Amino acid sequence: MLSTLALVAQLVIAISIVIVWVFRFDNIVKEFAQYGLSTLIRSMVGASKLVLATLLVVGVWYPALVLIPALLMGFLMICAQYFHFKVNNPFQKRIPALFLLSLCLFVAAVSLNWIA
Repeated sequence: MLSTLALVAQLVIAISIVIVWVFRFDNIVKEFAQYGLSTLIRSMVGASKLVLATLLVVGVWYPALVLIPALLMGFLMICAQYFHFKVNNPFQKRIPALFLLSLCLFVAAVSLNWIA
């Protein structure tokens, strides 16, 4: 049961990343400018997130690939929280990254068999 929920969580994470970084990229450009981050950093973060999202999808068939991408994506969500905090964004703008962080931690925990 938990492994099925983890698979769903992997797909939710991956689809969310693709929607934000491909179809809502104009918002990303504005946010990174607000954070004072360069175009190079934005491109590196975006490429990393898309690669990690792809690995989470591939992890549906190859579960050994899931742990590291889930943890790295979680780290990027912690970084997102830091920058939201740094520019004093309202809590509602922090919710998506918090939700994805919690999903990443859940996926990682299931991958490690920490929760039975």
